[in-house]
Amino acid sequence: MRSRFNCYTINASFKAARENLTLVNNSIEQLAKQLSDRISALLPGDAGGIKKELEASIHSLLQSTFSKMNLVSREEFDVQTAVLQRTREKLEQLEKQLEKLKENSS
Repeated sequence: MRSRFNCYTINASFKAARENLTLVNNSIEQLAKQLSDRISALLPGDAGGIKKELEASIHSLLQSTFSKMNLVSREEFDVQTAVLQRTREKLEQLEKQLEKLKENSS
């Protein structure tokens, strides 16, 4: 029963991670477009043809920068926090059991 719960939790976190990657990619694309629009507005009128190239370069730069940052999604963070909490509780339980065993052996 426990392994089924863990598999469900893992599957849910992978699904959330995939959804977050989609959101991040959409956000990067939007940010790249906004930046290229603003930069294009500053360029002379005949330089507007480089807008798509500029947008692609900005997108690539943002993607690379965010990848290097090694960020995690909020859902992934929450899942790991819950795992850590359960681990702490189990550790406390084991420490109490160890103390009782020490007391009984004395």
